[in-house]
Amino acid sequence: MEGSLINLFSDLTDPRVDRTKLHKLIDIVTIAICAVICGADSWEDIADFGESKQQWFESFLELENGIPSHDTFGRVFARLNPEEVQSRFLRWVEVLAQKIEKEVVAVDGKTLRRSFNRAFGKGPMHLVSAWAVKNRLVLGQVKVDEKSNEITAIPELLRLLELSGCIVTIDAMGCQKEIVEVIVEQQADYVIALKGNQGTLHKDVELFFETAKKSNFKGIEHSFHKTIDGDHGRIEERKYWTVSDISWLDPEQQWRGLTSIGMVEATRTLGETSTVETRYYISSLLSDAKLFGEAVRSHWGIENSLHWVLDIAFREDESRIRKDNAPLNFAILRHIALNLLKRESSLKRGIKGKRLKAGWDEAYLSKVLCG
Repeated sequence: MEGSLINLFSDLTDPRVDRTKLHKLIDIVTIAICAVICGADSWEDIADFGESKQQWFESFLELENGIPSHDTFGRVFARLNPEEVQSRFLRWVEVLAQKIEKEVVAVDGKTLRRSFNRAFGKGPMHLVSAWAVKNRLVLGQVKVDEKSNEITAIPELLRLLELSGCIVTIDAMGCQKEIVEVIVEQQADYVIALKGNQGTLHKDVELFFETAKKSNFKGIEHSFHKTIDGDHGRIEERKYWTVSDISWLDPEQQWRGLTSIGMVEATRTLGETSTVETRYYISSLLSDAKLFGEAVRSHWGIENSLHWVLDIAFREDESRIRKDNAPLNFAILRHIALNLLKRESSLKRGIKGKRLKAGWDEAYLSKVLCG
């Protein structure tokens, strides 16, 4: 239980000089993880939580000098090497993740809006994260350099992950030959949205499907799938088409692994009003509209399963943690907490409710920590 958590970070490099080491690094990290699980969103919250649970922590931590102050938590996490913290996180996730055939790994970016620091001329931090849909796990995250964008961060993240047999989904920002190359090298498949940033690729796919649909795909081998769902008077109908006979699209084979193209036509009806949205994709999967549709819908779900939860349950967008490495390290703490809370299934409540329960009930917190 707590021992496995301690072992996870036991070999982190301590950034402090010896004379300032009043508290063991592993004690600081362990208290912080437990506190974030239980609802702490700041260094002050973490220190207060530690003091309120000091007797419990003393049952498995040494705490020779008691609970660290909030300043100590802030200073340590501002100086901890985030690459080291990330590597331990990745190692832990590899143990947690179950091997699931055709697991969808959604890759998407998110800006931590209040992580800017005007005094030092720093804008808000932007992270690219990978979410394993069926495992319900954050697999990893990479900070986007201020002078760059997601296009350079996505390959860096993908190279860190074990993706063999997975389907990687990315929005149109990730429609890049280098990114496709990395995915194939990782022995994974891809479903990537198209937009007008790759020459005529988007236009060619759009024209093909428009023409094919007018003829009801006469003479064109294709796969089709349809779903209908809705609630509160809203009806959503989604139609999916995929085609594998696309040798005309990339004759020079610049897009590694490109095997099929797909179209999604989503119709939303509310009362008497209907809106239609059409999207186009490239993929390394064989033509299978049902599998393609599942991958596309899974990617859309990252907003509700990850980003929305981080903002609503963890108040990530409100966080004013800004100094040095602290914003990225705190983001990793949130991801650790989210993974543990998602995996705990005995309590039928949302993440916010589970955080409250863990804060109130040490037995339940121990259950969460078991992963």
